[in-house]
Amino acid sequence: MNNVYTMQIAGLTRSLPVCPLNDNVSIAGFVMFGDTELTVAAAGELLKKSPDFDIILTAEAKGIPLAYEMSRQSGKPYVVARKKIKLYMSEPISVTVQSITTKGEQKLHISSEKAEMIKGKRILLVDDVISTGESLIALEKLCEAAGGIIAAKEAVLAEGDAAERDDIIFLEPLPLIMNN
Repeated sequence: MNNVYTMQIAGLTRSLPVCPLNDNVSIAGFVMFGDTELTVAAAGELLKKSPDFDIILTAEAKGIPLAYEMSRQSGKPYVVARKKIKLYMSEPISVTVQSITTKGEQKLHISSEKAEMIKGKRILLVDDVISTGESLIALEKLCEAAGGIIAAKEAVLAEGDAAERDDIIFLEPLPLIMNN
């Protein structure tokens, strides 16, 4: 088994580290942090595929650079669902999520002010990778609890079975790597 998985993303070549998920399956680790060139290119390509929207919603933390850049390029605001309630968050809305890349259960929160901002607006849900879809489900629940209208669900990569979904927009499939 190779230690890296090389692929094209938004016209750029990237070598992703192969990380064992368990004895049978490994994943190619995709982290946009620090890769400005890829973040800018992926944001532009996703925006080309996006329907009309008013606000971008992402989960802390790996979706933040993408949401920021999509916001910058589109001129539309973005909201970050936080993993912990912060002191400045009044009357937060919270949901629970189980992610493939995060051990154990985690929660996502938005403040009542952000919920009011989302209410009645077309919301673009954005993440770096959609795999099991649990983080995306949490974003959907937050959006719905805030009264937002989901315009689309997007990611740079769709991993494993997520690449077969017809309810998400993504740039490239990311296969699961079977260990021998």
